[in-house]
Amino acid sequence: MNNKILRWSIIASFAGFLFGFDTVVISGADKTLQLLWNSSDVFHGSVVMAMALWGTVIGAIFGGIPTNKLGRKNTLLIIGVLFSISAAGSALSNDPFVFAFFRFLGGLGIGASTIAAPAYISEIAPAKDRGRLVGLYQFNIVFGILCAFLSNYLLSDIGPNAWRWMLGVQVFPSIIYTLMAFSIPESPRWLYSMLRTEEAKLIFDKIGSKEDVQSIMDDLSNNSNGTLLDENIFMKKYRFQLILVFLIAAFNQLSGINAFLYYAPRIFEEAGLGAKTALLSSIGIGFINLIFTLIGVYLIDRLGRRKLMIFGSIGYIFSLSMVATSFYLNWTGLAVPGFLFLFIASHAIGQGAVIWVFISEIFPNHLRASGQSFGSSVHWVLAAIIPSMVPILFTSFGVGNVFAFFAFMMVFQLLFVIFMMPETKGISLEEVSKALINK
Repeated sequence: MNNKILRWSIIASFAGFLFGFDTVVISGADKTLQLLWNSSDVFHGSVVMAMALWGTVIGAIFGGIPTNKLGRKNTLLIIGVLFSISAAGSALSNDPFVFAFFRFLGGLGIGASTIAAPAYISEIAPAKDRGRLVGLYQFNIVFGILCAFLSNYLLSDIGPNAWRWMLGVQVFPSIIYTLMAFSIPESPRWLYSMLRTEEAKLIFDKIGSKEDVQSIMDDLSNNSNGTLLDENIFMKKYRFQLILVFLIAAFNQLSGINAFLYYAPRIFEEAGLGAKTALLSSIGIGFINLIFTLIGVYLIDRLGRRKLMIFGSIGYIFSLSMVATSFYLNWTGLAVPGFLFLFIASHAIGQGAVIWVFISEIFPNHLRASGQSFGSSVHWVLAAIIPSMVPILFTSFGVGNVFAFFAFMMVFQLLFVIFMMPETKGISLEEVSKALINK
């Protein structure tokens, strides 16, 4: 693999580290902030804690605009600035509304990063290595989550202002990422889509890659009648890609993954574990997630996207069914944690490794950011809705029935993968999009 491509991919994927860190770091300040500002449960949950999530939804919905108009690199730089300002502002806040505003800015960075980073990496990567290079983004998300838990633990006993340090420490990786992002070139495929062909050729020459240059030029020549920039992802000829993106993003959340991650200690306690054991099991989930994400990234260009999704779907169905059975039959001990560890492993090696790669591959160059934005929006809207319903669903229908529903949804995901999902391993981006148009 070209060393420059690898370095640029690592830098762009570091936006995923900031995503993971920012998402989890607030957990260390949760109870402290509610006591500090004497907030009601509703205000604390919906404003103080959830504002970053709503920023993520907005960032996902509108993040395709700067990614398309300003370019992938400039958007990645903006994301770094948003994370830096968010971390510093949150740490220095003395008011819950100011705090919520700065957390919202961080959420915008998260949402936009799910569009710009995978799109950028997919557009500079050789077809044979594209899966694992884009997969670095998911690995960094998981790594960032672990680092946030560790950082919160190390800073928890430094005094009454520990929460400020927990949130403020993110300034340092954010600034480092932003400075590194200045060193990467713009995506040559984006430059081609903007008809800046000479600049694109220079970048391809710089990285020593001749892959698909002529096919990109041919693609642009075939669309040089002035309609290229007027197209959108909702046109009839892109309907199949739109359906694919919608389904893979929807199934990602209908597995219950975010619902589980947000409420893991509660679920373990419902299964009869003590509070300390439940917390320990939650930390174990982070390590399982990291290990199997690494395995998924390693295998994605060897086995392909569809095989990983099939393995993950089967693992989902079995593990979620067994979790539901455990609650139905009141199994105690390590049964529920064991099955949930299998659930996390199935997610990490399947959906976790594949989703951002697949969504970044199937739209043509000039619509890639818009397609990413659509898929990311579906993902994050459901990620906001489903976890918020979990406490009510647990109380109204029972934990076992909720997990049975998630297992049932994963049967449909397996059918989707077998009968609809195309394989994109080792195929150029242009060939993938051409094969799917009007299918």
